[in-house]
Amino acid sequence: MIIVTGGAGFIGSNLVKKLNDLGRTDILVVDNLTNGEKFRNLVNCEIADYLDKHEFLTKILAREKIAPKIDVVFHQGACSVTTEWDGSYMLRNNYEYSKQLLHYCLQKNLPFIYASSAAIYGREKQFQEQPNNEKPLNVYGYSKLLFDQYVRRVLPKARNQIIGLRYFNVYGPNEAHKKSMASVAFHLSQQLKTQAKIKLFAGSDGYAAGEQRRDFIHVEDVVEVNLWFWQHAKKSGIFNCGTGQSRTFNDVARSIIATYKKGEIEYIPFPQNLRESYQSFTEADLTQLRKIGYKQEFKSLEEGMKSYIEFLTN
Repeated sequence: MIIVTGGAGFIGSNLVKKLNDLGRTDILVVDNLTNGEKFRNLVNCEIADYLDKHEFLTKILAREKIAPKIDVVFHQGACSVTTEWDGSYMLRNNYEYSKQLLHYCLQKNLPFIYASSAAIYGREKQFQEQPNNEKPLNVYGYSKLLFDQYVRRVLPKARNQIIGLRYFNVYGPNEAHKKSMASVAFHLSQQLKTQAKIKLFAGSDGYAAGEQRRDFIHVEDVVEVNLWFWQHAKKSGIFNCGTGQSRTFNDVARSIIATYKKGEIEYIPFPQNLRESYQSFTEADLTQLRKIGYKQEFKSLEEGMKSYIEFLTN
């Protein structure tokens, strides 16, 4: 059996669908469906069972046998609301929960592949997976950093595979339920459909209007990285998961406008409340990912946006 936590969410559901495409349906999805909209992400998937995250944690803490045989645990579940400042809630969900699942996998010798985040880097300009580059701007980023630090201490003695993937700006199908936390690509596309305009932030942090840069990666590429590591079970560590190429928000907007063949860009004042906690630039350093053997190329922004817009309009 394959366990996917956060399996009804954005990246988790895309991972489940890809596993189905590979012939695997013996999948246990763990999630919290308090937000019932997420069920739609699993309608086109086939799974063996579903378990609420709280019930799953209870079983983990009791070291209960969850399945006769578990092949891998893909830990995609987390609170990913970067504007959430309840540190107690964030650390309980993203740190303590992950720690308990990690120790279960350590004890059972199970491959453990989990979602980290580029939010760990904050406003740094260097994106190598090194402690001196890790300066998160919000409690979400800190919760991810804290767990990565814990993993680093565990790794030298671990017998099982442990992989942390620092996701950069992921976009693609099945993210609508994320509301304000959905990708820039999703929000700009929705704006164009309803207003015939795309609104971008004016200049900030030394960048001209719409020229803030992010590393945008399609969710299909993220899934491929997860699966590659599972297929290379002797490799462990914490790695960036981005394209390695930053693109501007203007690039995203123009790509959407070109696909829809309509619309224009309007620049709006940069929100004052974001000035100290906004990443104006991200770009994954892929040195370690390439060094460990991952050779597959990533979709360009234009390729990814074209397929995503087709999904959104069908």
